[in-house]
Amino acid sequence: MQQYTWFTARWSTWMILAIFSFCVFFYGFTIPVPATSGENVIIEVKQGMTSDQIARMLYNRGLISSPGMFQLVAKWKGLGSSLQAGEYAIQRGTTVTRIVDMMAKGETNYLQLTIPEGYTVNQIAKLIENQHIGSGTKFKELAKQVPSDYDYMNGTSSSVVYAAEGFLFPDTYKLSKGITEEQLIAMLTRQFDEKFTPEMRAQAAAMGLSTREVIILASLVEKEAQVEADRPVIAGVFLNRLKEDMPLQSCATIQYILGYPKEELSVEDTEIASPFNTYLHRGLPPGPIANPGIASIRAVLHPTVTDYLYFVADKQGAHHFSRTYEEHLAEIEKVRN
Repeated sequence: MQQYTWFTARWSTWMILAIFSFCVFFYGFTIPVPATSGENVIIEVKQGMTSDQIARMLYNRGLISSPGMFQLVAKWKGLGSSLQAGEYAIQRGTTVTRIVDMMAKGETNYLQLTIPEGYTVNQIAKLIENQHIGSGTKFKELAKQVPSDYDYMNGTSSSVVYAAEGFLFPDTYKLSKGITEEQLIAMLTRQFDEKFTPEMRAQAAAMGLSTREVIILASLVEKEAQVEADRPVIAGVFLNRLKEDMPLQSCATIQYILGYPKEELSVEDTEIASPFNTYLHRGLPPGPIANPGIASIRAVLHPTVTDYLYFVADKQGAHHFSRTYEEHLAEIEKVRN
């Protein structure tokens, strides 16, 4: 009995010492490197980096005292494979546990803004205000101005409210915190100017189209098409109607005038007095009606060659194309039944 008590006491002592040693070890390696100041260190975790590579980068930048402990903490928390790429601002003195959590949650040093294809200036303004990136009102005021670098934004019609409409490229942007509305709109227009490549400009010229005309057409395609494969066919229909000097009769232009996507237009809607009304006026509207994505731009530059002049969408969003007005009326009956 005495031997058992002695063994139990000795075992308990060793356990206490082991736990104490582990705590000292763990504390010693998870406490942050002593901070000489509250400065932030900017690091970039690139796509595909392993936890070992991240740990060594943090160690080399003086943010952790042990690469091994970073990996141990990440594994212990089950986050070793969940560390997200991005730019991080890590304050000197931050614990290893907190750094692992930051990277697992993707708490990057920038704001992310995603502009969907087909958004208008008004929709983008609302988006940046809702995400607390900037003032929607100020953004819209800036969108009325024509930058000196981009003469293709300069339309001739006073009915064009926003010079930048059509030229704010839809994409996902990483924004520095504190970005101004001026910087943001410059970023979006610069992205368009880069994405609309010299090859695209050459193709437009070969087709007898200006940059502005391509984007006007692409904005119509963007708002009309719901199925990817329909884009170049719709673009071809619009180009065919222009060649035949027929009004484009795009429902999307009426919805732009109304300011909302009305599901079914009335005859009265198609008679609204506006330069953007492509039921009343032949040719292109005076400006883009949305900011098209690259797929719609390519559709205009590389349209499907057909002799179609009409199209109508069914309830699933797929378009049915026709050569004559009689065929078109028959297709309308089909999609309604």
